[in-house]
Amino acid sequence: MKTALSIAGSDPSGGAGIQADIKTMTANGVYAMTAVTALTAQNTTGVYGVMEVPPEFVASQLDCIFTDIYPDAVKIGMLSSGAIMKTVAEKLKEYKAKHIVLDPVMVATSGGSLMQDEGVCVMQEELFPLAELITPNMPETEVLTGMKVKDAGDMETAAAMLWKKFHCAVLIKGGHRVNDANDFLYANGRGIWLEGKKIDTPNTHGTGCTLSSAIASNLALGYELEQSVRRAKDYISGALGYGLDLGRGAGPMNHAYKIMAE
Repeated sequence: MKTALSIAGSDPSGGAGIQADIKTMTANGVYAMTAVTALTAQNTTGVYGVMEVPPEFVASQLDCIFTDIYPDAVKIGMLSSGAIMKTVAEKLKEYKAKHIVLDPVMVATSGGSLMQDEGVCVMQEELFPLAELITPNMPETEVLTGMKVKDAGDMETAAAMLWKKFHCAVLIKGGHRVNDANDFLYANGRGIWLEGKKIDTPNTHGTGCTLSSAIASNLALGYELEQSVRRAKDYISGALGYGLDLGRGAGPMNHAYKIMAE
């Protein structure tokens, strides 16, 4: 059985973070493992607190995973501080981790901040060079490039800029600013638009976590990058389209929609 590791924060409401990653990886046919980087107090209405896991304990978790059940792919989500990012980077290099998908989580769907200010620079210096793919949304892309990203043309320019600088593939998620569903993938000097099914729902809690975990799962299964992204987009469309409606804010999607259908 193929395996995938999520390095991310915990979401007690279950829609994002490692909880979403475990559900997504399981639904996509791989064995899920986790290294917890932070505990959050959050739900569909907001983020009310963040408690970091000490970097040395993050390192210990990664040692336990890589020396026992080596992951076929790695998804990186919430890393709130530069110290944790450096620790994660050191361990990924030490164990020669493969198929790393990095979701540069800066702000939750509900609007709460999930990354300290110095983390952006450290992430770019330490982790981007290790990643096979990064998956920023449009606001995150603006932070990473320093340019305004307002339309499809800006997405193309920004993706090429990030690829040239960090030599990793880039998937910029269109989101509500452009079209709700179409994303731009840039890899190996070429870019392609990947169309998605537009789902009219306010319940989008954890979409970024879920997409990146689904991509990592498909890479672990042996699919090429473009196919992994396409399969992940199909999965998230199904999870959103199920119409789950929980919570008083931006609710979660149904990660187990295929099981429910059966």
